[in-house]
Order: sequence, then structure tokens, then C-alpha cells
Amino acid sequence: MLLEISTTHRPATDLGYLLHKNPARVARKSTTFGDAVVFYTEASEDLCTAVLLVDIDPVGLVRGRGAGGDGAFDAYVNDRPYVGSSFLSSAIADLFGTALNGRSRERPELAETAIPLRARIPAVRCQGGHGTFELLFGPLGYAVDAVPIPLDEAFPSWGASKLYELTLTGQVRLCDLLRHLYILLPVLDAAQHYWIGESEIEKLVEKGRDWLSGHPAKEFIASRYLRRRQSLVNRALESLATEEGLLPEDEATESATSSSEERRSLNDLRLESARAALLERQPARVIDLGCGEGKLLARLIREPSLREVAGVDVSLNALEAASRRLNLATAPSHVREKMRLFQSSLLYVDSRLRGYDAAALIEVIEHIDPLRLPTLERVLFEQVRPGRLVVTTPNVEYNVQWESLAAGTMRHEDHRFEWTRAEFQEWAAAQARRFGYTVEFRDVGPVHPETGPPTQMAVFDRVAVGEVGQE
Repeated sequence: MLLEISTTHRPATDLGYLLHKNPARVARKSTTFGDAVVFYTEASEDLCTAVLLVDIDPVGLVRGRGAGGDGAFDAYVNDRPYVGSSFLSSAIADLFGTALNGRSRERPELAETAIPLRARIPAVRCQGGHGTFELLFGPLGYAVDAVPIPLDEAFPSWGASKLYELTLTGQVRLCDLLRHLYILLPVLDAAQHYWIGESEIEKLVEKGRDWLSGHPAKEFIASRYLRRRQSLVNRALESLATEEGLLPEDEATESATSSSEERRSLNDLRLESARAALLERQPARVIDLGCGEGKLLARLIREPSLREVAGVDVSLNALEAASRRLNLATAPSHVREKMRLFQSSLLYVDSRLRGYDAAALIEVIEHIDPLRLPTLERVLFEQVRPGRLVVTTPNVEYNVQWESLAAGTMRHEDHRFEWTRAEFQEWAAAQARRFGYTVEFRDVGPVHPETGPPTQMAVFDRVAVGEVGQE
């Protein structure tokens, strides 16, 4: 089996530094299933192509495993030596492990940079054909070319085989390309050579941390990767849900608000403040981006002035919980017609998110990896582009007010960052200038004279065309 990785980034030979494999030498490594070799078919300033060749020993795969009986012939004569599969995925980890983890000693900045990359696998088995390739790789930004391989070119009437020549082209980080292949090759083949157990959940979450939690086919991928073992799939999905901040906040920490707030939790104050801010401009259609279990939706659905209320989340489990909270199964028809729930992600363009008068992004942004913030900004302000946008996030300065919170720690274990008031206002003002919005800042919760409020809110209003130009 074979994997080609090419780039036209100049100088293209930097691919050698990213892969930790010198283009002038052949790298070899023995594995439990055969020998793996890395070599380069071209290494120039304009184009560099690295090849990972895995030579599998089909006899060695079954030796000592009791292969016999009616299946003995199939055990020794099969497609494993030729087809991209979990064996190739393992070889990627063995030969390109440092690159897979996103590290490069000589080119650390380049390792964090999206560059033009092309991956080609001459033979991949796939149930569902081209549509499955698009389902898996399309949302990740790749141009997908999957060409069916005939059973026998000399006998075209026999038709196509179940194999495809797969080529992926995109502007991505090398570590992302390798992680996508590492997870999705076993999904395509669905015949993993290793035992599926607890360790595979860890691999799925670790290598999918930066992309799988927001993938529209997340459930399909997890199910195929874990061989449809539902208990493992459910646990993996729960772990992935935290990657986009879709599990409820740790309200035990935030419940320390004073009794002067009429014993309402900070979460209640936040939701009520968001609801009020959304309704100030008398919108007809409102959407909650990252709706989670539907707590804000439950407040909005009761507003008679709203013609449509929508909730979107990357987690199907969260959407199911929201549906239960809203009692949609038994609600009157006019309520069901007013409410929309659907799965999507703010890290991908989705036309269903457009056209809303007002949108909420409540306690979500701090769960996004800083490297992915530019993508979220473009999708949010350029594609979704609501008339009003309400964003809330923790104020890290206030954390010292909670004695139960250890110094230097954040309020939730999945927070990727927490901004000071100055940092949040600088970020929000920059987005407003860039995308043609005004922005107003509001406090949520009790305001401490030194550290400010526990939650900070930005209210963006889109400026009419012609009033303010974009940068």
C-alpha cells in the first residue's frame, strides 16, 4: 500500500523538515505487520513528493492465529497488502509520528501554517462510493477526487471494483492532513486490524480534537471507527462534545454569586441578559449558535413576537437534550413550526445559518482553539452575518473572587483561554471595524470595583450598507 504527499509550497523541500525525513535518504522501519519505507520521487524548490510505502506480509498476518477451515484461502489471499486501511494509518503514526503531533524542530512556524498539500492513495476500499468520500473529507476543506478502479481493464464489461484511487487537495497544516488520514482511513475500510477497546477512544479524541468535534458526520465517523460498539461510541461523543464547549458550564463554581442577586445563578443572569439583548431590536428570527441543552431557547420560544427560533449545535446529543427540554414531541403544532433544531458548526460555512435578525453566542468562544478563531470570525461575521449578535465570555479578572477556584486555573477544564476585559474589548472592536458592525459592552452579574463582572458581554449591531466601510 502506498501514500503520496506533495506540496508546491516554496521551497517545497521544506516538506522534508515537516516530515522529519531527509529527501536525500531512504528511511526504513520494520513494523509488526511488515516493512515501511519513506522515499521521495521529486524534491525541487517548486514541487516535493514524499512516498510512504508499506510492504505487508499476508502470511505473517495470520501465522499462529489459527487460520484454517473454509476461510484459510481468504486469510492468505486478500487485499490487505495493497489497499489503504488501518495498516496505513498505523504506518503514518510509526513513520510520521512527530509530524502527526504537529512538531518540527527546524520549521516550527511552518508546522503551524496551512500550505498547499496533495495526498494520493492509489487504492482505497469504500462503502458508499464518492458520496462517502465527500461526506468525510469535504467538510474539512479538501477537493476530493475519487476515481473507481475497474475490476479488469481488459474486460470493461465486468464493471468497477469496490476500490477507488483517492486524491485530496487542500490548503491545510501537514499535521491536520495526517490526523485526518489517521482517523478516516480506518473509517473508510471498516476492517481494523487491531483490537477495539478503551485506547481507541483516547486515540479518536486526541487526534480528532481540533476538527472532529465540529464535523457534521461526527457520529458516523465515531461509529465506524469504533466498529459500532455503541457504549464506546457514546463515550467518545461525550468527550468530543466538550471540545467545542457544548457541555454545560460548571455551575458549581459560578453558583457563588451573592444573595443580593435574588439567589439566581450566574447562568440564569447570563441567559436573561442575552434574551433581553436579543429582543431589544424586535427581531422576527433568532438563532442560538451553540445552543447546548436549549436553556436559552426555552426562554425565547415563549416570546410571541418571534416568528422563528433556531438552535444549532455540533452535538446530536445536545440537540436531543434541547428537544426534550422544549417538549417538542408533545408541543402544539404552532410551537413545533416556530422552533428549528439542526446540527452544524461555526467552523464551516453553512447557508442554513444565514438570514437571522439576531444571533447568540453564549459561553462558546472560550472553548475554541486560538488557532481556529480566525475561521470562526470569518464564518460568524462574514457568512452568518446576523443583524445583531450577542457574545458572552468569562472575565478572567473576576476568577480571584471565587475561593474554590485555584489560582491560575480557568473556570472550566475545556476552556482554551479566558480573556481580560481589555482583551475581549480589543478583540470585539477589531471584528466590528473589520466586518462593518458597531459594538457595545455590558456587564453580566455582580460588578466588583476592582475585577469587574464575572461575565462580559459584547452586543454587535450590523451597520447599514454605505454607512461604514469594511477594512
